[in-house]
Amino acid sequence: MNHSVLVLFCSLFLIYNYEFHTKFINKWNAFYSYWLKNVLFKCGENFNVFSPAFIKGEKYISIGENFSAMNDLRIECWDIYNNKKFTPSLIIGNNVSMNNNIHIGCINEIRIGDNVLFASNIFITDHFHGYISEKDMNIAPSYRDLYSKGKVTIENNVWIGENVTIMPNVVIGKNCIIGANALIPEGKVIPDNSVVMGSPGKVVKTLDDDSVQKLTMSAMHYA
Repeated sequence: MNHSVLVLFCSLFLIYNYEFHTKFINKWNAFYSYWLKNVLFKCGENFNVFSPAFIKGEKYISIGENFSAMNDLRIECWDIYNNKKFTPSLIIGNNVSMNNNIHIGCINEIRIGDNVLFASNIFITDHFHGYISEKDMNIAPSYRDLYSKGKVTIENNVWIGENVTIMPNVVIGKNCIIGANALIPEGKVIPDNSVVMGSPGKVVKTLDDDSVQKLTMSAMHYA
């Protein structure tokens, strides 16, 4: 077998394997999404989650229409921890799109509105793992109690950038952009139409009507 024939054969083999692999992954994700949709408390049409994902407390999760999430989605709704009981609620609206490695931890309530776009490597929580106290400092972190200082609300048409962390008792208003690497600290209320950057996150700009319209169109495009 001469060199040209060998190269052709290898190329066709790789193309075949790539197409087979792609078809297999797509079918597996469709099956996985169908199974997951039916174990959630409530879930709308056009639901698509890439495997692998880790979902805890499915009965506390409600998701609207046209939801998509890339691989490594991690949602934890804890109803009991260290023998302490909780009533978590995670509500996600319509047309929400999440890229890979999104982690949401809930023991209280987290609400995500419509047309919200997430980049990658984002952490959202409504609780803390232990208190900053002498008592808890003498307890291994994994054995400390969970406690919440308030709900998390993300309003409609928000764009959350790469590596963002959102802490408990936070409200992010409509049409906001949260810049990459921002930390939204406990108790922060971000007004509508704001651009936020930094750690801790601060409003650096207020969007005008034209900018809000463009952001809305962008969110609808990715929905």
